[in-house]
Amino acid sequence: MPGQNRRKHVSETLCIESGLSLSSFTVRGVTNYRLGYARVSTLEQDPASQLDELAKAAVDQVFIDYASGLLTERPELSKLLDQLRPGDTLVVWRLDRLGRSTSHLFQTVSELGERGIGFCSLTEAIDTTTPAGRLLFGILASLAAFERDLIRERTIAGLAAARARGKVGGRPPIMTPDKLAVARRMLAEGKPKAAIAKTIGVSRPTLYTHLGTAEPV
Repeated sequence: MPGQNRRKHVSETLCIESGLSLSSFTVRGVTNYRLGYARVSTLEQDPASQLDELAKAAVDQVFIDYASGLLTERPELSKLLDQLRPGDTLVVWRLDRLGRSTSHLFQTVSELGERGIGFCSLTEAIDTTTPAGRLLFGILASLAAFERDLIRERTIAGLAAARARGKVGGRPPIMTPDKLAVARRMLAEGKPKAAIAKTIGVSRPTLYTHLGTAEPV
């Protein structure tokens, strides 16, 4: 649907599925649009509560994804981001509806800001179209970055302390010296390698690697 008609269109199917009337999403006829985004994890979940709050916020159109927040592909969000223009505002019920993670959330909102697009989260009362909202979002972004840096520093310090005590971080090895000794003894006794691998609890590729032999094709 080209031009402004496409931007003013509200999906009747979307409203019918949510049990809401089209009047809840009447276009206000302004130049800049407030486009809402809602997300629920599964088809069984009902986005009606999110749609109610978005309607109260006078959004002009709503896009709904039925997908986990961890998924990279969210088709309705992609459509929404493509439709937004400078001066528009993206509105969500809560911050976690938009971002897959804290870093993804702040990256998305920062990219919107670079395009001249505002962001509003109703629950947290964040509105980057206002000076106070931009300040609050900047503070939250700085705190998130600070927390990530602290976690990284603690991880590095913990690994360094473990190495100093003679420990190595990461998953413990599957093949231990005791298992390898048993494997070599069984091999010398003529036991099949498949049986040896099963006995000591390792995969055949792991056994072949540590015995220095090639896995049969």
